Amino acid sequence: MAAGKELAGKVALVTGAARNIGRSIALSLAEAGATVAVNARAAKEDAEAVVQEIRATGGKADVFMADIADGTAVHTMTTDIVQRYGRLDILILNASIRKETAFIDMSFEEWRSLLSITLDGSFHCVKACLPAMIKAGAGSIVTLGGMSALSGAKKRVHGSVGKHGLWGMTRALAKEFGEYRINVNCVAPGQMDTARAAGRSERAPVTNVPMGRRSTPEEVAGIVRYLCTPSAQMISGQLIYVDGGQQQF
Repeated sequence: MAAGKELAGKVALVTGAARNIGRSIALSLAEAGATVAVNARAAKEDAEAVVQEIRATGGKADVFMADIADGTAVHTMTTDIVQRYGRLDILILNASIRKETAFIDMSFEEWRSLLSITLDGSFHCVKACLPAMIKAGAGSIVTLGGMSALSGAKKRVHGSVGKHGLWGMTRALAKEFGEYRINVNCVAPGQMDTARAAGRSERAPVTNVPMGRRSTPEEVAGIVRYLCTPSAQMISGQLIYVDGGQQQF
């Protein structure tokens, strides 16, 4: 195996991979030698740009458009990935909706729209990917949490519920599928330097971070990449913060 190609021969699906953390994870996994299925729901041009970045450095990647809240779409997507590449070894559950709404103003529709991605989408993706991992005799699943969501934050009750549910799913899957040599972990970024979606509040000053700065998408991607390597197989059922020491638990 070439130096720095610890994921050579592996195939990874990264949901929500068109921008920010998802993009950085896709690039990092490709750098490690994995073939990357770049998933997006609507940002096709951005997803194609990620694929071009990967291919420009000699990596392999393709765009797979699908709304992960749609179980049929997920089944079709994962079937296409396995048929195209012959396997599916790594699943990164990064797709999410990051909205801020006061709970008193939150509609049930908004509540469900977020949970349908974070929880229902994760259910659909894991169910669809597990058969290929079990057949291969090993695999890695990484979910993306969030420090503020896990500790609780104003205007993010739906986000907090979703991320707590995802963390519970992570721990339970790690116990249920460890016998198949599938490790499952959650990575929780803290304050981040990322592009912000329209409608979100202005980025607050850096506070209570011992390192004195925000984390970068590349730093989060580096941890995710490591958790997918053979060296990290015995790390499972863990919640790993990338927050400069800020965690409040």
